Formats: sequence, structure tokens, C-alpha cells
Amino acid sequence: MHIIKLSATNSTNSYLRSLIADENLNDFTAVITQNQTSGRGQMGTVWNAEAGKNLTFSVFKDISGFYLEHPFYISMVAALALIKTLNFFGIPKISVKWPNDILSENKKICGVLIENVIKNNKMTASIIGMGLNVNQTEFENLPKASSLKIITGRVFSIDEVAITIINNLKFYFEFLKAGNTAIIKNEYVNYLFRKNKPSTFLDAEGCMFSGFIKGVTNTGNLKVLLENNIVKTFDLKEIQLLY
Repeated sequence: MHIIKLSATNSTNSYLRSLIADENLNDFTAVITQNQTSGRGQMGTVWNAEAGKNLTFSVFKDISGFYLEHPFYISMVAALALIKTLNFFGIPKISVKWPNDILSENKKICGVLIENVIKNNKMTASIIGMGLNVNQTEFENLPKASSLKIITGRVFSIDEVAITIINNLKFYFEFLKAGNTAIIKNEYVNYLFRKNKPSTFLDAEGCMFSGFIKGVTNTGNLKVLLENNIVKTFDLKEIQLLY
């Protein structure tokens, strides 16, 4: 695997995207930085990480040879690769807070930002950005954040964690390329945070309502069982899961 290490960059996703424009990259080329100055998350949120203590990186995946009807499967693959990695390192009670935040118990330890590359109206590649809290122990004004060190008391090799994630991405992308989408989706749904538990949500108008998470659609919408016994689907802009 080809890993590019940077002391600092504004965004590993942006850096990787600029490389794609200039050259043909090897599959699973990764860019890792000690300090990401303008890290981004889902829906335009900002990802802040203490320099040198966390894993902030992006991975290039060539999907030109895939038959991929629903791009959300890339998000599922990324989440499962992270879960497999965290299980390997002994992190307990892992779940996916839809669509792809990774939690240990109810504390967020990882965020994912996926940006797809489209050429001639066809998706040819994906840039999978991940921010994983590894050895940072203080998160000012972020009571719902945690890290591998806080959870286990151990100091982790960031390089070892990164290589393990990349290998697990390779594992799940082989499943995806072979068309084993049902296996991927079933495993992802089994890890959904608060699945089948009474939960409170906030809609786009700011109104709260209750329901039970039942799963996701192939396009990535969340399936929620409402009080009137009807299952309704919501996309990312329509709903927010409250703790």
C-alpha cells in the first residue's frame, strides 16, 4: 500500500482530490497528516483533532470496475472496516450512529466523510476520509467525544491503526465488488446505534418525535417505526437522532 505522510494540510480529502487530478493513483493510496487544519465532517461540520495524537487520513478507492447502483454501500463498507479494526484493538460496545459516526458506548470516537469522484457522468473513485480519536485525552466542550486511549488506558501506534483500517477496507471492498451487498447491509444494520430502542428525533422543522430505528434503505435513508405503527424513511437532511 502507498501511504503519503504530511506534517500538516488543510484537508486530507482535498489533498487526495488534487492528486487525482494530476496523476493516476494506486488503489488504496492513503494520505495521513499529523495536523489537519480544516477538517470537515458530515453536513459541513468541522472536525477538530489535537495535532499528532489522532489518525486523520483519507484513502483513495478506484471503483471504476464496480457495478455500484447505490453509493451508500461505500459508506457501509467504511463503517464496517472501522468496526472490524476497533474490535481487533479491543474497543468495547461499538456501534454506528447513522450514517457513519462510530461510537464506543455512546461516545463518538470516529467520523467519516466520503466524497465520490465522477467523470463523464460515471462514479469512478471514492475518497474516504476518516478522523479517529486515538491518543487524545482532552476534548474541550465536547462531552460526547472519546478516544481509544481514554477507553482502554493504552497508547496506540497511529500507523498500526491506519494500516489495519486500510487492510479491512480491502476486505470489505472485495465483498462489495463480488456483489455481496446483502451481507454488508445486514452487518451494518446490526451495528446501528439505538436500533429497536425507543429514540427521540429532531426533524428539519425543529420538531421532536419518537420512534424506533429499524434499518436503512439501499440509498442510505434511515427507516424509523413511528408511533402509528408506520415505517417511514428519512434522509440525512430530514432527521437528527438525539441521544
